[in-house]
Amino acid sequence: LYLLCKHNNKNACEYAMNNNQTIDYFLKTGWQTIANKYNQIASQYGFTQAAGYILINIHKEGTPVSQIANLTGVKTTSLSRVLNNLESLGFIYRETSTTDKRSVKVYLTELGREKRRIAKDVVRNFNQYLADNFSENERDQLIASLAKLNELATSYKEEVIV
Repeated sequence: LYLLCKHNNKNACEYAMNNNQTIDYFLKTGWQTIANKYNQIASQYGFTQAAGYILINIHKEGTPVSQIANLTGVKTTSLSRVLNNLESLGFIYRETSTTDKRSVKVYLTELGREKRRIAKDVVRNFNQYLADNFSENERDQLIASLAKLNELATSYKEEVIV
């Protein structure tokens, strides 16, 4: 957490952490607010934010479960639970490959295609709302900063603190 503090002074970083001023705090609360808003909207249509995100990533020709996991970053156990729920709701169906029994593709039902359309519209509308309320410069800076943060987090090697 000290790494994410803008100060090189341990006491200043401690103050920032205690007053919720760290980068990761704002990322977590920002994403949580967005996810909560998506869940609030999605619940009006009978699904969750996570389910909508998965529906958006299922293609017309079917999508292998492994590809859905890679596209969404959802862990296998959570994905399995969400897929079971989507199947019980009648949004998807699964087919096992005739040539490789380990390979399973997920397809949208007619109802699933309708929910996918709704999920895409919700995402488009919310992103349009954000675009309308950020200047082009603010948007570009935010995207560049988040891309850099992603790179830094990926390359970070933890130092042992003694």
